[in-house]
Amino acid sequence: MRYFSLLIIVLFMACKSEYTAQQIVDNSINHSKLNKVLNSKMSFDFRKNHYEAERSQGNYEFTRFIDRDSIKIKDILSNNGFQRFINDSLVELSEKDQNRYGNSVNSVHYFSILPVGLNDNAVYKKLLGEVVIKGKEYFKIQITFAEEGGGDDFDDVFIYWFAKDNFQLDYLAYKYHTNGGGIRFRDVKKENFIDGIRFVDYNNYKPLNKEIDFYTIDKLYEEGKLKKVSEIVLENIKLE
Repeated sequence: MRYFSLLIIVLFMACKSEYTAQQIVDNSINHSKLNKVLNSKMSFDFRKNHYEAERSQGNYEFTRFIDRDSIKIKDILSNNGFQRFINDSLVELSEKDQNRYGNSVNSVHYFSILPVGLNDNAVYKKLLGEVVIKGKEYFKIQITFAEEGGGDDFDDVFIYWFAKDNFQLDYLAYKYHTNGGGIRFRDVKKENFIDGIRFVDYNNYKPLNKEIDFYTIDKLYEEGKLKKVSEIVLENIKLE
């Protein structure tokens, strides 16, 4: 009986990862060198709109510029909240619209520098295990959010896949509840290196069947049971 118990302990230790979820995320950020953007000015173009981000010592100002014919919209999200300007005039918005536009701006900036945002205070990390995708080994990590500080979409669930050999983020998926809800999966379309910092463009997929087990999305990807719906491409990335 003693030897059986010892065997169970040995098998448990063999299955346990040598890294915690926090260590994996930290190593991935270091690998991508994206921690450099935490005190920087950054700009890029995405889907016909121009974006700028200024980050310094935990303070931030995220801006989106929308230029449509004679209408010029400037959205600003910062530690102080959200503001919208139309043709340089400040617009009064309901709290609902402030949250809606602010979340839209924040989402683009959030995804632009992943995995940096995974160390925000409201983030909960959980190592789900180790998996193989297309012959390569990955750490599979679940991300959830605290209700306080987690934003309006705090109940969304994310999964990230980090390569075991170098901690590089290659895949991500998320289950969201706004606008009827849904599931998305992304793989790397292209890597862009700006001053040695890794930025990534993605292919964006959805499952053929909406009623799936979200945690099996990586298997569905390998089996070709996802449909490509869009591309996430950042253009003209500049850093100061």
